[in-house]
Amino acid sequence: MKKEDSSADVLVTDRRGNDRRANDRRHRNIPVALERRGGQERRHQGERRRQVDPTTCERDYTDDEIIFMKAMDQYKRDNRRPFPTWSEVLEVLYSLGYRKVADATLLPGLGSESERKAPQKG
Repeated sequence: MKKEDSSADVLVTDRRGNDRRANDRRHRNIPVALERRGGQERRHQGERRRQVDPTTCERDYTDDEIIFMKAMDQYKRDNRRPFPTWSEVLEVLYSLGYRKVADATLLPGLGSESERKAPQKG
């Protein structure tokens, strides 16, 4: 039996020698008919969308609420803190000039004071 040359049947799948990144389309300057990526316009649109809370869109905020929300938003942006701690929220309130000047009252939504009291030991 005669041995045939099997090198023609070998398929090489090692592509490490071929640098695919050299021909990356992102590094080529290809002209387009319409430029859809606008630098500033795109950023402003995203920023505006981010400030709308769909769960409270129909609510009319008081001036104090708007000032507080803007201050919190600015704090989160400046400090890159999407979820500030309660201590940080208190710092923002202090920076707006809020101080405790009266005794505490019932928290809203908890019902009457008699419902809040803990059951007495019998």
